[in-house]
Amino acid sequence: MKIKPGLLAIAMSVVASTTYAAELSVVGSWSGLPLHKLYEKPFWDEKMPAASDGKITASLTTHDQMGIKGGDVFRMLGEGVFDVGMTVADYAVADTPALEGLDVPLIATDAASAKVMVEAARPLIDDIYKDVFNSKVLGVAPYPPQVVFCNAEIASLEDLKGKKIRASGRLTGKLLEALGAEAVSVGFGEVPGALQKGVVDCAVTGAGSGYSAGWWEVSTHLMPIPLGGWDPVVTAINLDKWNSLSSEEQNLIESSVKAELEAPAWETAQDALATDVACLTGNGDCPGDKRDMTLVEVTDADVTTARDILLSSVLPDWASRAGGDWGQRWNDTVGKATGVEIELK
Repeated sequence: MKIKPGLLAIAMSVVASTTYAAELSVVGSWSGLPLHKLYEKPFWDEKMPAASDGKITASLTTHDQMGIKGGDVFRMLGEGVFDVGMTVADYAVADTPALEGLDVPLIATDAASAKVMVEAARPLIDDIYKDVFNSKVLGVAPYPPQVVFCNAEIASLEDLKGKKIRASGRLTGKLLEALGAEAVSVGFGEVPGALQKGVVDCAVTGAGSGYSAGWWEVSTHLMPIPLGGWDPVVTAINLDKWNSLSSEEQNLIESSVKAELEAPAWETAQDALATDVACLTGNGDCPGDKRDMTLVEVTDADVTTARDILLSSVLPDWASRAGGDWGQRWNDTVGKATGVEIELK
């Protein structure tokens, strides 16, 4: 029987629609840290394929497994080297100072207020990733607040003066310098050696990240003041890839990231901090092995001192470096949501 060309075309399109699967090449954040192990990996390996009935799958690795620097992830994403990239936004601030405004220290002291800050910043983040990295933002998840590990005796914020400290981001570095410390740029994976050899006296990262990476082996004191903010991790997809997907695929991917990756990470962020501090210091309930770092209690005076410097020096400096109307846009979004306003010059 001869099949008419029109019917043949329809049959072929039906077959294609039932067999087509979008496979995404995905690069996640640090492979050894909880955000990747608990949320990113299960999402791309299991939850996304399940939500799409196998029509959207992923080939997943991480930037450290690939041997590329965190600062290269979004640049390579924009060039189409892979389809989806996930890493700390602060790693990409060399490409655009405006991105520093996503992760401001000391404004958010708990997960709920950090989430409010990030949600307020989303219009800014979306524009940055579209214009600078040729990417569409799918979600923003937190690392726990970035606290201070020291391989030196400290009792207060005052004791950070004169010390060499690895900062977790550009604004954190500016804040540390304003406090009288020397901000040092050291990659996350190089920190244990730097602490052990005295290249740095202290280092800022998430309590859980420091616990997982064994920083407790080369540091003695833990000060849980959020000098490094919450180090948000952005999940973004190459814009050309995004535009090649159907609207149904786009909606499914975006809603699934929000519900199954972003939301659970935020829900557990606050409790994770308390647990991580307990595990590092031995004070409180810890589901794993307890360590014996000295817990340095944060005083109201410490927070007030750091916050005053943030408002009087660090944020105005950022607005000036970002240029354009970024300072005003930050005031109109993040500033309104958090009750903080940058005094613009």
